[in-house]
Amino acid sequence: MNKKIGNLFKGDKVIWMVFFFLCMISIVEVFSASSGLTYKSRNYIGPIVYHAGTIGFGALVALITLNIPCRYFKLMTPFLLLISAVTLLWVLLAGTKVGDAGRWINFLGFTFQPSEIAKGSIVLAVAQILSAMQRENGADRKAFKWIMWITMIACFLIGLENLSTAAMLFVVVFLMMFYGQVPLRQLGKLAAILSFVVVFAVSMVLLVGHDNSNKDQQLTQTEQTDAPKEDPSFVEKMFHRADTWKSRIMKFNKDEVSPMDYDLDKDAQVAHANIAIVSSGVVGKGPGKSVERDFLAQAFSDFIFAIIIEELGIIGAIVVVLLYIMLLYRCARIASRCENNFPAFLVMGLGLLLVIQAIFNMMVAVGLAPVTGQPLPLISKGGTSTIINCAYIGAILSVSRSAKMKKEKENEPTMV
Repeated sequence: MNKKIGNLFKGDKVIWMVFFFLCMISIVEVFSASSGLTYKSRNYIGPIVYHAGTIGFGALVALITLNIPCRYFKLMTPFLLLISAVTLLWVLLAGTKVGDAGRWINFLGFTFQPSEIAKGSIVLAVAQILSAMQRENGADRKAFKWIMWITMIACFLIGLENLSTAAMLFVVVFLMMFYGQVPLRQLGKLAAILSFVVVFAVSMVLLVGHDNSNKDQQLTQTEQTDAPKEDPSFVEKMFHRADTWKSRIMKFNKDEVSPMDYDLDKDAQVAHANIAIVSSGVVGKGPGKSVERDFLAQAFSDFIFAIIIEELGIIGAIVVVLLYIMLLYRCARIASRCENNFPAFLVMGLGLLLVIQAIFNMMVAVGLAPVTGQPLPLISKGGTSTIINCAYIGAILSVSRSAKMKKEKENEPTMV
């Protein structure tokens, strides 16, 4: 019986353990944080059944993916890049909007985010380019140009609707190039150019965008209804998120205010996340006993780490952080043991993708970064993101199982 179970759960056992614990934390905390959904729908078991089903399906996807030999991922790269390009253009032209962001596509009754597919596709492409153009002293200088062409196009298309995802993907690609030994001179120039671009972009957002964080300055509903609406221009359609970006920057950079003067209505998410954290203590209030979940609009998604801290305390937060650190460490161990370059670059890219997104989410929850809308991988409630993150875990397990590993010379018997 144990042998059959071992044959089913192939690959790195530590990765499996991390995956299991993250999924269990997700089921418990999403069930607790979904009180708002259950109250509105009057269906107290429906949201968690749906989420548990999504995780179960994701685990099945991970099992299927880990049984795909890593060499076949190379064959999938061109098709995934084509699908990513088509769907990213599709979402810009006819995407489904939630709030002011059009990040979703409805297709045959299913809703998904093309950016989730694009992230993995770019990591696959970068890993393939780095492995194909690897030389004795590092990556060929031409590899940098190929990677930049693919990454810049993808990040531009993603960034128009989801700037934080584009920024995160670029950071992952930059770290992959550093790991792939792209010449430091090229990386240094890129870092300098990026610094200039970031300063310029932030300046333009602050100059062009409107700060909508102050509700008193907005039009009333009657005024908005009666006012004549002009069709937005193409440029306005492409950069309609500038107002949201400016509001988030202004909120993050504002001066500290006293608790008596703090406006809970204008800064509800950040305020209630802070209340959840400071009221947690060392061991927390206990699973299912969160108070702030009833006030946080995205308690089960963007701010679930704040709910984890409130219910499980500082100890629970440290455990979650350690799980992600352990995931990245095991990915690095697997990559260091790979005999070929492609699986090594692939496993590091996917590990960085998951862990950096987790860092983004946790920094937002504790007030160290502006609100970005990034979910916590494998924990936050989600559809496309949960399933694709499980596929990433499956790909990492596939590399650990099927990639050729370097022989440990120190463990080989010496010939006399």
